[in-house]
Amino acid sequence: AMVQLLKARGVYVTAVGPGAHAQTVKALGADRTINYLTTDFTQDGERYDFVFDTVGKSTFGLCRPLLTPHGCYISSELGPNAQNPLLALTTPWLGGQYVKFPVPVNIKASLAGVCELAEAGQYRPLIDRRYPLEQVREAYTYVDSGRKVGNVLLVMI
Repeated sequence: AMVQLLKARGVYVTAVGPGAHAQTVKALGADRTINYLTTDFTQDGERYDFVFDTVGKSTFGLCRPLLTPHGCYISSELGPNAQNPLLALTTPWLGGQYVKFPVPVNIKASLAGVCELAEAGQYRPLIDRRYPLEQVREAYTYVDSGRKVGNVLLVMI
């Protein structure tokens, strides 16, 4: 979803993931992909205004060399020792590179924005698999495996 949302705003997107997922993220709009199985993305040599860790597998410390002098690191996870919320409170006061922790401010408006993008054809949900509710354990095991690309749905009906 993040690739599509950023592309709808005209952002140049470099996506990091396993090589097997490169074609999928390119189809979603990524301008460039880095296969983390063969390339250490932190040694990329590029500098970015934003690094958005959508799977929570990195840290601000590891990503700092990738950031421009006033670049922002955003993670969907708490980080080691739950550091990301604390860094989000302190780093903006220090100047330079900083951390943001994504907390929805206005969920209704955010959903309306996503709906508008979907209606305009700029966003389409990526569904990896669907499981009936009674297979919730199998669904969780699959999600936890790290192999999913997109969303895994539990079907309630």
